[in-house]
Amino acid sequence: MALTHRLDVAASQITVRKIGIHDIIDAIKEGIDDFKAKPTTHIPFIAVIYPVATLFAFLIVFRYETLPLAFPIVSGSLLLGPVVTICLYEMSRRRERGLDISGLQGFNFLHSRAIWDIVFLAVLLVAIFFLWLASAMTLFNLTLGSHWGQVSTSSLSFGEFVDQLFTTPEGWTLIVVGNLVGLVFAIAVLSISVVSFPLLLDKEVSLATAMQTSARVVLTNPAMMAAWGIFVVVALVVGAAPALVGLAVVSPVLGHASWHLYKKAVA
Repeated sequence: MALTHRLDVAASQITVRKIGIHDIIDAIKEGIDDFKAKPTTHIPFIAVIYPVATLFAFLIVFRYETLPLAFPIVSGSLLLGPVVTICLYEMSRRRERGLDISGLQGFNFLHSRAIWDIVFLAVLLVAIFFLWLASAMTLFNLTLGSHWGQVSTSSLSFGEFVDQLFTTPEGWTLIVVGNLVGLVFAIAVLSISVVSFPLLLDKEVSLATAMQTSARVVLTNPAMMAAWGIFVVVALVVGAAPALVGLAVVSPVLGHASWHLYKKAVA
């Protein structure tokens, strides 16, 4: 049931298209065009939020008692991508319709009739992120760590931690199983959110319909959605390489491109 009282377009009335690699390439090109039309300065925080969040994650690495959470936090931050880029969806939506994109028009989504559905979905993704962290820490405790809440690596150097991770059976169990569990979380988040936020902004739909449509997009295009997910990860890694500065460009482009990918996948 929708969290807001709005006319709901039934899921059966929404067409999910089969897309190809050319659609992903076109979406990226259109995302670049949106960025050029209104560079990152139109939403100052988007140039900061990813670098700051990633820097925070890297700083955690050097607090040895929290070393086990370093990789889960960095990788898990990708689960929150749709939440922090919703302003960019709004900017692309407005530009597509020939509406004003000056100033802070990207924040107009706050006046959307779907705002509470958007908030609920954002909270859900944050909850999944923390569930992922809890799962990762539990797995660490079952392999390299001690009992939950009693992990102590304060006397362990970063090099020693990496050595245990890659040279012990327990470490490899953590790597393999941890990545498999992380993949499950990534697929779950992709399935419920890949087009949900754009759809809520674009059409009169309930949250349930948006999430159902998102899952249909993934089921209809499993290979292309996997390719999109891999591209996002690679792009963010490349963007983070030059002292995180590249994220100020990569993150907005991905946000805009996500809107155009939604338009290609859903009618």
